[in-house]
Amino acid sequence: MGTRLRLRRADFSDGRCERKLTQKVPVSRPGGVQGLITNTYLSPTEYDLLASLPAAVLSKTRFSVPPLGVDVFDGPLQGLVLAEAEFTTDEETQSFIPPSECVAEVTDDARFTGGRLVETSRQELLGWLAEYGLRPQ
Repeated sequence: MGTRLRLRRADFSDGRCERKLTQKVPVSRPGGVQGLITNTYLSPTEYDLLASLPAAVLSKTRFSVPPLGVDVFDGPLQGLVLAEAEFTTDEETQSFIPPSECVAEVTDDARFTGGRLVETSRQELLGWLAEYGLRPQ
């Protein structure tokens, strides 16, 4: 998976709105290894201009449950919930034990990255989940 640009909008419960263009450059190592990320923060006008361009759209709500960011997806991926752990050191990463509620580890599965999920149909997603023994209704 190559470098991808993502237009992001985050609406916070305190009324703030953060708009940014994010570039993610993945690393080709297995495990929870952070790639390179560059964020450019945008004005409302800049965001609106970029948002008017044709693009695939992925919609989700992120909940912060440190050290996890829990994403609950909308649209064709409705029902998918992914948790992403973020750490500041390699030691923290290596010592992390996922909560018992986690039903599948998809860190090394590139199909569950935002860049791939944005292009995924519901039927395709259900097939991937079946490979993990998960059969949502």
